[in-house]
Amino acid sequence: MFRYPNGKTYQPTKAVPSIKKKPSYSNRGMTLEDDLNETNLYYLTNSIAVIHKKPTPVQIVQVDYPARSAAVIKEAYFKQSSTTDYNGIYKGRYIDFEAKETKNQTSFPLKNFHEHQIEHMKQVVSQDGICFVIISAFDEVYFLEAEKLFYFWNRQKQNGRKSIRKDELQESAYSISLGYTPRIDYIKIIDQLYFSPS
Repeated sequence: MFRYPNGKTYQPTKAVPSIKKKPSYSNRGMTLEDDLNETNLYYLTNSIAVIHKKPTPVQIVQVDYPARSAAVIKEAYFKQSSTTDYNGIYKGRYIDFEAKETKNQTSFPLKNFHEHQIEHMKQVVSQDGICFVIISAFDEVYFLEAEKLFYFWNRQKQNGRKSIRKDELQESAYSISLGYTPRIDYIKIIDQLYFSPS
């Protein structure tokens, strides 16, 4: 018999059966941007590709200095419209892409893009760069080539649909299975589209 210092005897507690929780995939622990940043770090550290998130240029207007080591930005503005989210190089080819997410379960709204982003992507394509969009939608991640995005964009401009239907995206894009390392292996699709022998 075991006794505590206060004299009371030890009473073993009954084992409580563990309740297994179903895994939740709603957030998957990260945002699309976090997953892509992790993927790009994997590519970089394994000498596969050099691809980085582009910094957004900001004009700082007001800074408070409560202490020398604790500057606080109070007011800032974006200097210019951003182009796309990521760029870099892979096997000697320029890579440029945008990442977008939607919670909509029936279509992907084109309002997620801006005219200047589409124009930038067209310029990249005209220079033989590899340009695409990674879209997180309908509980999947898709690789959509820029040229296919242009079709949907032009259709919208001609008073057509202002979104890409779920079935259209599934038909036009390549599904990317989420993995561990790398998390979103979009290079595998680039290899199939641009570097596979004909």
